[in-house]
Amino acid sequence: MRDDVVIIGGGQAALSCAVRLRESGHEGEITIVGEEPWLPYQRPPLSKAFLLGKMTVDRLSFRPQEFFERSRIMLHTGKRAMRIDRARQEVQLSGGDRLGYAKLVMATGSRARTLPDDLTQGLAGLLTLRTVDDAELLRQALIDASRVLVIGAGYIGLEVAAISAGLGHQVTIVEIADRILNRVACSQTAQIVADLHVSHGVRLITGIALDRFSTSGGRATGALLTDGSAIPADLVVVGIGGAANDELAAESGLEVRNGIVVDRLCRTSDPNILAAGDCAVFPFEDRMVRLESVQNAVDQGAAAADVIAGKPAEYRPVPWFWSDQYDAKLQSVGLPFDYDQVVSLRTARANGSALWYFRAGNAIAVDTINDARTHMAARRLFGSTASLSAELLSNPRFDFIQYVRTALAPAS
Repeated sequence: MRDDVVIIGGGQAALSCAVRLRESGHEGEITIVGEEPWLPYQRPPLSKAFLLGKMTVDRLSFRPQEFFERSRIMLHTGKRAMRIDRARQEVQLSGGDRLGYAKLVMATGSRARTLPDDLTQGLAGLLTLRTVDDAELLRQALIDASRVLVIGAGYIGLEVAAISAGLGHQVTIVEIADRILNRVACSQTAQIVADLHVSHGVRLITGIALDRFSTSGGRATGALLTDGSAIPADLVVVGIGGAANDELAAESGLEVRNGIVVDRLCRTSDPNILAAGDCAVFPFEDRMVRLESVQNAVDQGAAAADVIAGKPAEYRPVPWFWSDQYDAKLQSVGLPFDYDQVVSLRTARANGSALWYFRAGNAIAVDTINDARTHMAARRLFGSTASLSAELLSNPRFDFIQYVRTALAPAS
């Protein structure tokens, strides 16, 4: 029987899946199809070290070319998957090549959301950040820009703002919501991050929308807001979130819902097609979620490989994220859905903070600032059956690190 696996997408989830398959003893062909011309590469440094010029393109690659040759993982870089023939179990690539598969893995990732066409009108000077090419354009643009406008105050927008301010630029952030990090963090975490940016000279404008751009010669020269104010800019960076690359799946008749819908075994509505990473929508607790994170890409890619290798296990992640801004490291564990209480604590490390989210008295997530020990201990806690109550955490004599050590210690 044919046991060839084709993986569409050239990112972290694709690589994780391919490597896990080989480690599991899969002997059939494994082929990765990536639309970008690069070897599979890391994305987090694009808004950090790479943007600052501290990392080159070659250092972004997860593995060198020799690794793929040695592991018998075929790469089709710079190729786009144009069509999936589910009846024939074939993928048609740009250029006309066809790849047959026994199992197909959709690891198509996500793309940067863009502003509506009636706002942008083909203007130059509006940049997003998602790919190596995006980051290179932005890095070059930052050389000459002295006034930077960031639209959107999620983590990508804030990281770009931090780097721009660190380069000495005048930075303004405009966020339509009434505070920054509105979709991903509590107001207490948002305030700490907001204060951090303001302390570095960044101007934050929240609760006001973009009306239109001011232009000159087909280029954006600033923004006009709905309150009538005007913000001049040499460079505009749009950081308003990501959208799943699920069009190919939809065209193939797979179920999509702001991403490719999969079950706890990473299977789509076609039993021969799986999905993993940024593009996948999967069950988490009592809802369907889509996660854009390194953790999810790595773990879900491996989980999909295990299903193909005949070693299925339900994918039940402990989500975690991080963001570097100035000299602060923000780290999160868990998803703070429907929380009804936040407990804020100063931690032992200087300038360290931990903001715990509770639902019905039980901890469900935590944000830490400059406190890696609490972050790592929380990952262990949420990955276990142990629980943590708000009452216990609020006790001034409570030692969380010791609690985790004790609660998760092997039985003697």
